[in-house]
Amino acid sequence: MSKVEAFLTKEEEQEIISAIRIAEKNTSGEIRVHIESSTEKDHYERALEVFYLLKMNNTKDANAVLVYVAVDDKKFVICGDAGINKVVPKDFWNSTKEIIQKEFVKGNFKEGIVQGILKAGKELQVHFPWAVDDTNELTNDISKG
Repeated sequence: MSKVEAFLTKEEEQEIISAIRIAEKNTSGEIRVHIESSTEKDHYERALEVFYLLKMNNTKDANAVLVYVAVDDKKFVICGDAGINKVVPKDFWNSTKEIIQKEFVKGNFKEGIVQGILKAGKELQVHFPWAVDDTNELTNDISKG
């Protein structure tokens, strides 16, 4: 079993997917999680590459958020599309990263991801509230590379 496959149990993956559903329930925003073993690239640059590979830049309101984790590198990135970057407070991404990091340091990887997702969902709800005509534009599944 690879480190990517061993990073989260199936139950933990389902809890993360549930957190995505909860976070997206009251917003038109979209949240995805991508996990891979490592990258030769700068982690932020790789996260942006994955963002585009997953077509997260194609949401109607440019309000998608990606949580990217490189397991072997012990690095993660949380980033958002142009629409959300225009409206969130300047310290939003760093404060969200700190929430995730606090749990990762303790080895609580699932909990860190869940807390980051829920925080992002609350912020998305403020700026991109759910409307009757909203659809789930991106899958909630965890992608792996």
